[in-house]
Amino acid sequence: MATKIRLQRFGKKSKPFFHVVVADSRAPRDGKFIERLGSYNPNTNPATIEINFEKTLDWVNKGAEPTDTCRTILSHKGILYKKHLQGGVKKGALTEEQAEAKFAEWLLAKDSKIEGKKDSLTKSKDEVKKTALAAEAKKNADRGAAIALKNAPVAEEVAAEETEETPVTEEAAEEAPATEETKEEQA
Repeated sequence: MATKIRLQRFGKKSKPFFHVVVADSRAPRDGKFIERLGSYNPNTNPATIEINFEKTLDWVNKGAEPTDTCRTILSHKGILYKKHLQGGVKKGALTEEQAEAKFAEWLLAKDSKIEGKKDSLTKSKDEVKKTALAAEAKKNADRGAAIALKNAPVAEEVAAEETEETPVTEEAAEEAPATEETKEEQA
């Protein structure tokens, strides 16, 4: 039976989520599978990959062929590199300790690269947020200045009218008790 390591699609439209599975090569994409090895979520940045390293390495050593996308995922996680190093140990080109040291060094380099990408993404998000806040503060300041400019001549005109029309405010004071009387009559 020819086995393949491939992706099984889940998720809703435009939001795919995949399980990495070992399946018979004749089985349909989302059909029957032999074993689930992990998951792959391309919606996040960087993509989230969770794989059972030992099970996957065992299946690759048994001869399961990964599809192109799964090959990239397995290479990203270091499973194919680990298989390559084990082949070198079997041939006598490396000792087990040298292979483990090379793999550990590769893992550290890969992890630092991923962390660097995550840091650059968060920095770029922070910079975008800061520039947006600065633009918003400038826009608010411009609006405040425009409103102050618009209200400033009106305030001068009101002050001029108040000095000329002081009797009008007295008439308004006389009308206020009249409105109070109408309220009492209504009650």
